[in-house]
Amino acid sequence: MSADGPRRGADPAQPRAPAPVDARLVPAALAAWLGAFVAVARTPPEVLVLAAVTGAGALLAAVALARARRAGRRREASATTGAATTQPHSRGHPRTTRRPGARHRGAPTSPPAAAALLTVVVLLAVLLTTAAHLHARHSGLLADLTTRGASAVLTGRVGTEPRAVAQPQGRGSAPRYRLMLRVEEVAGRGETSGAAATVVLVGPLAWAEVPLGAQVRVRAGLVATAPGDGPAALAFTDRTPEVQAGPGWPLAAVNHLRGSLRAVTADLPAQARGLVPGIAVGDDRALPPELAADMRATSLTHLTAVSGAHIAILLGAVLGALVWLPRAWRVGLGAVALVAFVTLVRPEASVLRSAVMGAVVLAALLLGRPARALPGLCAAVTLLLVADPWLARSYGFVLSVLATGGLVLLARPWARWLSHLVPRCVATALAVPAAAQAVCAPVVVLLTPALSTYAVPANLLAAPAVPPVTVLGVAATLLAPVWPAGAHALAVTAGWCTWWIAAVAGTFAALPGAQLPWPPGAGGALALALATVVAVRVLARLRPGPAGWRRAAPVVVVVATLAVVPWPRVTGWLPGGWPPAGWVVIQCDVGQGGAVLVRSGERAAVMVDVGPVDGRAEACLSAAGVERLDLLVLTHGHADHVGGLTAVLATVDVSAALLTPGDGPGSSTARVLEQLRDIPVTRPVADGGGTRGRAGAVDWEVLWPPAAAVARLRGDDGVNDLSLVLRLSVPGVAVVALGDVELAGQAGLVRRLRGAPAAADVVVMAHHGSALQDDALAGMLRPRLAVVSVGSGNEYGHPAPDAVTLYGRLGAVVQRTDTCGPIAVVRDGDGLATVSGCPP
Repeated sequence: MSADGPRRGADPAQPRAPAPVDARLVPAALAAWLGAFVAVARTPPEVLVLAAVTGAGALLAAVALARARRAGRRREASATTGAATTQPHSRGHPRTTRRPGARHRGAPTSPPAAAALLTVVVLLAVLLTTAAHLHARHSGLLADLTTRGASAVLTGRVGTEPRAVAQPQGRGSAPRYRLMLRVEEVAGRGETSGAAATVVLVGPLAWAEVPLGAQVRVRAGLVATAPGDGPAALAFTDRTPEVQAGPGWPLAAVNHLRGSLRAVTADLPAQARGLVPGIAVGDDRALPPELAADMRATSLTHLTAVSGAHIAILLGAVLGALVWLPRAWRVGLGAVALVAFVTLVRPEASVLRSAVMGAVVLAALLLGRPARALPGLCAAVTLLLVADPWLARSYGFVLSVLATGGLVLLARPWARWLSHLVPRCVATALAVPAAAQAVCAPVVVLLTPALSTYAVPANLLAAPAVPPVTVLGVAATLLAPVWPAGAHALAVTAGWCTWWIAAVAGTFAALPGAQLPWPPGAGGALALALATVVAVRVLARLRPGPAGWRRAAPVVVVVATLAVVPWPRVTGWLPGGWPPAGWVVIQCDVGQGGAVLVRSGERAAVMVDVGPVDGRAEACLSAAGVERLDLLVLTHGHADHVGGLTAVLATVDVSAALLTPGDGPGSSTARVLEQLRDIPVTRPVADGGGTRGRAGAVDWEVLWPPAAAVARLRGDDGVNDLSLVLRLSVPGVAVVALGDVELAGQAGLVRRLRGAPAAADVVVMAHHGSALQDDALAGMLRPRLAVVSVGSGNEYGHPAPDAVTLYGRLGAVVQRTDTCGPIAVVRDGDGLATVSGCPP
């Protein structure tokens, strides 16, 4: 047998073994990620200390590597000397042989030491660049004004397309829009200074049509963001923008192209009006809310977020059309097409991230060397984190990297395994969405604590329609300014394909069990990750065939049972820390009493009630990192709601207070007013002055009681029904705190709210969940989450089973502090998630 023939004993019919995975850059990428994640939430001096320690580690690794190489050279020299002996060949020519045990060595290397050196050098680079970013953010006039919560005049460039802020359910205020503003100059408190920071600006309807790239000037109130957040501040304004300059010509051309596409799709069916621009260029502003909800339930939302798949489709079409050209020409024109497409879909951070990830996968496939895709992905992650360390805390970045890694590492072996059961083309079609879903699901549950049961079949069925919609949509975009009729014809054709995508989303979302509840927070994510690893390992050991499926059947039954049956999932016991990062609302656990926090800024909150004297509401404030109350609300004078006031006032600064207009019981109101003597106090009525306001980032509105109720309900018997009832709103979340209102107060509140939007996202159930609950009020509020602040084993029987059933029947998740402990609410993008010691 010749040297290049099959190896002895090898079966020529067997497929070649897959190439080994090159994971040498994985430690460096993980170190960069972990370092950036930790560093962006620290101060510049702390990061510099970490960098110094890392630099020392880099020096030690370099010394170790040098010593290892010297030792390798010495071993090479000693192994070479005397290793070869000369023996006569049978034909008289000498030949060289080696003594037993001696073998040839290449250049001496020390992979562990080299990998360690690379890892610490990458970590050092990330830490140093992060320290520089943090120094720029924490110094200067903008940082000073933000820390003070002052108003400032901001001048800068619009960095993202304005998007409507999801209004809290039932809030009837005018729509507001959100965008990123790259601040170039700031003026406030008599000073003017240059700046180089990005803020999130929330403004009125006039901001909806401000073009990307325009230079604007506006006065806004500044609110500090939480440590680790990407934007330097939140800026709230009720003023219209002063546009001082338009965008540069590239962005102006892109704005014109995108506007032309919206024009030619304006008369299409609702689903096509939203999906054609959404899939083609990422403009999903016209997407119907019902369709958006269906796509979330079936894990199809990635179709309207420009991703690596979109990049691959467009580059695949371009390179396919240029197949007759030399490779160098194809690569060059492909690069031009990539840059043009990124510009068309807006060069925002998420788009650039997707372009890099998509280019990594596509380059690996074009070169026919998929094993090299992982080093490329790790290098891309490292470079992006050096450029923008805050990406380490971006869910979009995490999902983008995980999806790409899943396709690179899992899709091909899974397709090989499935090809024993189904045709290879079907196996590949199943393996791609399954791999992406498996690696992304643990992160998705941090956003939405539920599993999309039909994600894989929905993606499988929708996938064939995506390439034609993408290609036709981009073609319509380019054609619309010069030939609207032709562009309209292309858009109509694309709309036929989007009908299929909408039908798939709607059909699967309507099936029973489309979303199965899962424990929220880090504990739930860890549990799902472990379950996924175990399931994959078990199935990987099974051989396709009847015997293998018989072995797999028990695993499938156990997993399905655990997923479907609502077993208690106590996530409060799992790691993750308290409170969760990015919390919006916290229902404190103060026993039989009430105390609720709504975040209003960095280390600031609005607090409703302070619990009983032994409720330790001050501990809840400290755990949440709150040092200032922008507003303190005391709903009524009962001790289980005001008893902790002394401890709270000793723990935090209070800017202003609202107190019930009712008196009693006894002299409690007088005692409370004495404690608040140095704080501005307002005692509002729902139909009088001072019923609305803003405290930091929180808008508040008094819903109850009106003046007539205050005049009618006098004495100690009316204390509960004169509880202040407030709606507290931040973008995307509305909280209604009902105090202790009983049936009379609730009936009056129903009359006041009738005919107006009243629904809320979170309701603090009236009177600790007593049996006195008005069905009509619960139906009007219809919250997604109802919380009950109640003490364990209380003598009142709170919460009443009927009260819990009432809100549960309306679709609310009901959680109670006596069994769940403190309850935190976090945003999940388009919805809410809870983190507590109870199942969702």
